[in-house]
Amino acid sequence: MWQDVRLLNATANTLYGLVALAVVASCLWWVAHRPYFTLQVIRVEATQHEPLRHINPLTVRSAALARIKGNFFTANLDAVRQTFESVPWVRKATVRRSWPNQLIVTVEEHTPLGTWGDDGRLISVKGDVFVANLAEAEEDARLLAFEGPEGSEKEVIARWQDLNAWLAPLNVSTEELSLSDRYAWTLKLNNGVKIELGREKTTAMLKERVDRLVTVYPQLVALLQDRIENIDMRYPNGLALKAQGLNIGTQGNKKANGKT
Repeated sequence: MWQDVRLLNATANTLYGLVALAVVASCLWWVAHRPYFTLQVIRVEATQHEPLRHINPLTVRSAALARIKGNFFTANLDAVRQTFESVPWVRKATVRRSWPNQLIVTVEEHTPLGTWGDDGRLISVKGDVFVANLAEAEEDARLLAFEGPEGSEKEVIARWQDLNAWLAPLNVSTEELSLSDRYAWTLKLNNGVKIELGREKTTAMLKERVDRLVTVYPQLVALLQDRIENIDMRYPNGLALKAQGLNIGTQGNKKANGKT
């Protein structure tokens, strides 16, 4: 080996290269850890420059700052993102570096639509369930009420949108919507009337039941005014009605329960 000049030169060059890389890496490490690159500014802004209604940038930044490790070069942006997304009202956060010692965090805020279940959680217009101050949510608008099996949140919100569109000819809207564990739909209109639609074997079946309701509802209102309490649309060719002082069943020998 010692007589092989070419091999010795190649070995020496390799060692010189490794030493040079080590020196460069040490210099970069030294520079990267200078106080100049310590994070001085974390700017929190809204998506599309929309004002934040429920998120105070100063409060959020202060709460998150203590949990952020590293400097401009070493901060883990994914960990920073998760930190901000754990803050109430934050639906989504994106983080980017800004030279030489800043992080810019863009946050998307939840837009509350109603409550989910009976444990104080909220659900957004996009079907995301989150935990936040209920009183703050009520500042935006009157909260609706939704319920369903875990994992059905987005399906429930999508069906709420469908129902409002289907019921539009009646000038009513859905203020409560429930999907049971057996996947049966029950809703309450903004005039207090409860509607039972039953299980949704197909979307067409559900819409057909709503269409029958839309057809007959004006006649029921004309007859009973505001006495209607419950309408059961689960029958193939009819309905059952519960109203103050009246019981009506329109499906063969099936009996409708109601007040007398």
